[in-house]
Amino acid sequence: MTGVEADSRGQVAVDETHARIDPDVEEARLRSVQQLNLLDSEPEDRFAQITRMAKAVFGVPMSTVSLLDRDRQWFKAVDGIELQNQPREQTVCQVTVARAYTRPADPALVIEDVSTIPFFAEIPQISGEGGIRFYAGYPLYGPGGHPVGTFCVYDTRPRQLTADQLAAFRELAAWAQREIENSDDLQRAAKVQRQLLPPPLGIVPGYSIETMCLPAFAVGGDFYDHYPCHDGLVFTVADVMGKGLGAAILTATVRSAMRAASRAFDAAYGESADHDLGEVVGTVAGQLAEDFAGTETFATLFHARLRIRDGHVDYVDGGHGLATVRRADGHCTVLRGSGLPIGILPEDTWRSAAVDLGPGDMLVIASDGLLDLVAGGDAFELLRMLSGTSTPAAVRTKVEEMVASIPPVDDVTLVAIRRDEAG
Repeated sequence: MTGVEADSRGQVAVDETHARIDPDVEEARLRSVQQLNLLDSEPEDRFAQITRMAKAVFGVPMSTVSLLDRDRQWFKAVDGIELQNQPREQTVCQVTVARAYTRPADPALVIEDVSTIPFFAEIPQISGEGGIRFYAGYPLYGPGGHPVGTFCVYDTRPRQLTADQLAAFRELAAWAQREIENSDDLQRAAKVQRQLLPPPLGIVPGYSIETMCLPAFAVGGDFYDHYPCHDGLVFTVADVMGKGLGAAILTATVRSAMRAASRAFDAAYGESADHDLGEVVGTVAGQLAEDFAGTETFATLFHARLRIRDGHVDYVDGGHGLATVRRADGHCTVLRGSGLPIGILPEDTWRSAAVDLGPGDMLVIASDGLLDLVAGGDAFELLRMLSGTSTPAAVRTKVEEMVASIPPVDDVTLVAIRRDEAG
């Protein structure tokens, strides 16, 4: 038996003192729990894999990964038992977490039969026939090194762990710990990615503009950008192949390169701003050719320049294919592009095309994650959806409703620009 004290008769002795944490330390621990941004989050298979593996390795019917909040134990992954928010005082794990402070060199709490311990015997999942008997818990640590939760396995019969099984238990706990740490890294990356999105343009006389970027996971491979140029505004929507942190890193690279090249050409041509936008895309593709080749990926993009005074739009579509003009009368036209995504052919070139926005016309640029939310998953269904929305605000509301009803499996990014009736 590991991690519990025994009296002279070999009986386990655990009471409320074993669950106490100094109040100042507890406040620091709770801040660590909050910093993870995991409480009440959706289930994730990366944690469920651990509990499934634990059941198979130890031949036990139950396993969990949980966080210990101020008044509750919340389960990120639970396999074999119906639990979600368990009152903290009705948990064995409160002792496991406290033990991380009192016995840091040996924090595992393994109890052959928890029903024999008065302090635990009245817990609903333990009391009565068929309740939990065997418990093994290992603390998981958050920012600052504070124990934030536990990895556990349970059985409905008393049992012990051999030395090899105890080693395997620690290995699985280390796996859970790595996933907790990855969560912290992902949340930090997500925060940085949100901060890289451009601030709102504010009031643009004669135009209404809405933008949104909703990653399917913590971080995503989509981005949008916009900024003023000499005679109007520049807009970019791009989608790097892939998901997660790897795609997010490349997304930041593409965004930075596009903005730098666009501004460099804008400065070089001055107020005339008559350069072909294909030169901007070609420059970026050349700069990033080795990066795309090394990572075996590519990016689709739609890059456009709006001339505010008359609604003229020059654009390049690099394999994106999801830009649409919705005319004031409700008719919609997809803006077709002939260029490939950047990163496919190192020596490829791009040429710009043009479209004019009249009063009441709206340009909508989306990422392919939006198609996953549309019945049939094709551009024609997307056109039908847009035909009933005449303003950027209405488009955004429609997309938000779709995302709320169907959780996206890919990033959803949207830029909608309307030339107002009085523009």
